[in-house]
Amino acid sequence: MNKILAWNIGKWKKRCLHVLAMGRTLLLLMIISALFFVVLGLGGMAEKRLNSSPVSSMKGFAGAVSSSFFVDMLGMEMPHLTQKEQASAFSGENLTSFVFQLLTNVNPQDPKSLIAREMPGMGSNQPVLLRPGSGNEKAEAPEDYQPGPGLIDTASAGGGKSGGEQHIPPGQDNPDPSDPQYPGDGEVKGDPPPKNGGKDEPSKPTTGKKAILVYHSHPREGYNPLLGTKSDNPSSGKSTGNVFQVGTYLSDSLEKLGIGVEHAQEDYPTKVKDYNWNYSYKYSRQTVKAALAQNDDLTYLIDIHRDSQRHNKTTTTINNLGYAKVYFIIGHENPNWQQNEAFAAKIHKKLEAKYPGVSRGVWGKDGGGANNGEYNQTLSPNSILIEIGGIDNTAAELERTSKVLADMIAEVYWDDQKVDKASADKTSKGG
Repeated sequence: MNKILAWNIGKWKKRCLHVLAMGRTLLLLMIISALFFVVLGLGGMAEKRLNSSPVSSMKGFAGAVSSSFFVDMLGMEMPHLTQKEQASAFSGENLTSFVFQLLTNVNPQDPKSLIAREMPGMGSNQPVLLRPGSGNEKAEAPEDYQPGPGLIDTASAGGGKSGGEQHIPPGQDNPDPSDPQYPGDGEVKGDPPPKNGGKDEPSKPTTGKKAILVYHSHPREGYNPLLGTKSDNPSSGKSTGNVFQVGTYLSDSLEKLGIGVEHAQEDYPTKVKDYNWNYSYKYSRQTVKAALAQNDDLTYLIDIHRDSQRHNKTTTTINNLGYAKVYFIIGHENPNWQQNEAFAAKIHKKLEAKYPGVSRGVWGKDGGGANNGEYNQTLSPNSILIEIGGIDNTAAELERTSKVLADMIAEVYWDDQKVDKASADKTSKGG
């Protein structure tokens, strides 16, 4: 009997020791977990204070995931977030790409990322998605323009000779207008019938001042349909067929909405001695500073560019009409980039609400200390870079987008004027 009792006591003693050991282990794990999250929180607070750019932040990382993919991830824990009638974005392709990029920092859809970290400067200005756009479900980054063959070399010394005519490969100088690469090439068929019997609508009374500066840091960026080419990198030494034309579409539309606009059309390759494309933003900075010095009312600065991707990626259809998509670019070398991003976000949100599919999102770019990571956006909190369309967009598509973009910019402008007026009235009453 005593042996049985002793055996039971020993058994319970072992169990108690086992429970105590598990308790100590659990307590230790809890303490380690608590310390981990405290350190993580302190690290996040330190990064927020020390780092003015979100390139390495979770905001930029989470922004790189499409909305539908992110919702499907949450839906695994909260089923009510997912909708049965919608196709899941949690496909094998998306999941594999996401996990691979998370673990290796290499984008499977971008071969350049394989060597970007090994080549000095190559990965320094990788774009970061700050606000996703419905016109960019795969969250594809903007594709930088590079000057065409001979553009820099022939447009240098002397400053008076352009010599920068677009190089057209043999056999591609007369593209077939029926080429499916250019659907609806320049046609305006299907556009809403014009008001006033086909006459232009009378312009609204303007503000009496020029408040918006439209300019172009890369004035030679061209569009194939406007130039009559099929180049992979169209550029123009002429005043037509390039971003100047899109800038005119935007400026004219803003003027019709009652906002005074100054449109700078400086062709730097022909005006700047020893022109170097790598200094594009230094040249345009002088243009902007000169305009600001001559007009105190200029507070909205818009640098118009075009993307270098093809038609299927830079075009959307709304009511059977083609529209060129747009990117909003924010420079992270600007220490106050958040103000510029807030301005871009206002326009982006209005586009998303009224013309879903046009915006490809707000993107941030870090130039790795180079001038092109700032994009002249330190000159005004209302300064942004907008890429309208790509190399294959037609005049009709570019003009439609310019009109709706002008509508959204005008709404933001007039909203700001109301806020400024209310603030001024409040100050005067308080005084």
